[in-house]
Amino acid sequence: MASFNQNDIIIDWANKQPLAKPVTCPCDGHDGVCNIFKEISCEQERREILDWYHLNENLQKVGGSRERLKQAEAYLWKGNVETAAALFTKLKKKSPVNFCKYLEKHKERIINYEVFSRVGICSIGSGAVESGIKQIARGIKISGASWKSEHVGQVLAPSCAYLNGLIGNQRKAA
Repeated sequence: MASFNQNDIIIDWANKQPLAKPVTCPCDGHDGVCNIFKEISCEQERREILDWYHLNENLQKVGGSRERLKQAEAYLWKGNVETAAALFTKLKKKSPVNFCKYLEKHKERIINYEVFSRVGICSIGSGAVESGIKQIARGIKISGASWKSEHVGQVLAPSCAYLNGLIGNQRKAA
């Protein structure tokens, strides 16, 4: 399912599906994505997870001591947000201050990635979703073409149906 600038369509569609309990929502930390997840299922049946790769990417942006970054990464891998944040709280530069704010904002979404990964509880990344989005984007990016916003849904529908296995592999014929 996909829509363009119509989040309510995705939310309604998702809530009509038989969902796992809890339904796992891997989030890249972007407010737009996180806000959509808040509308899917109910809070008690929803597990929002901050994507490990985005978390680590934001950690690496802090820069500075490699030893401190490795230590923070180890703490975060085990879900120890406060301990990781403490490594940066005395620093006054913009990037560590912003990272501490990022950790505070997403602390409820930061899990023990080590356990979740080892036991296979759920995916710790949003790579599969992002890969699907890239495949859809490739299908609609035609050299020299531009789409009117009111027609984007019609352009997205076949790609979504193909990726969900609802129609045959038209790409093999090409």
